[in-house]
Amino acid sequence: METEIIYGQIIAKANHYLAVPGNGGLRRIIKDDTIRKYEQSFSEQCVLYKDKHISERFKLHVTVWHGSIRFDLDNSLKTLLDCLQSVDAIMDDNLCFSIDAEKRLDKNNPRIEFWIEIINEQTNLFN
Repeated sequence: METEIIYGQIIAKANHYLAVPGNGGLRRIIKDDTIRKYEQSFSEQCVLYKDKHISERFKLHVTVWHGSIRFDLDNSLKTLLDCLQSVDAIMDDNLCFSIDAEKRLDKNNPRIEFWIEIINEQTNLFN
């Protein structure tokens, strides 16, 4: 399987939301500029999986190269799945049944490297 590489430090969405005034005095949550810029960069760089419309169960294989040890692997995974859905690589992130993930460090070249494996419908996923 061919690996997609997206360059730049992946951003944890959990840390990049803003509470702003909404209708009727209620507050609403929006993304900040940092996460919007990362999503735009992801969209521009994603070539192999963009518009694949994967609508079957899949396993995500990913190596996250963080620029610092302080970044969390688990937060990166949610951002990646959301980005894959936003570029129509996958139809819904609830189709992800397995993740093989690894965190590595590269302060000079943070990036994510991933590929998607379709899971055979006949495979018993609940053993």
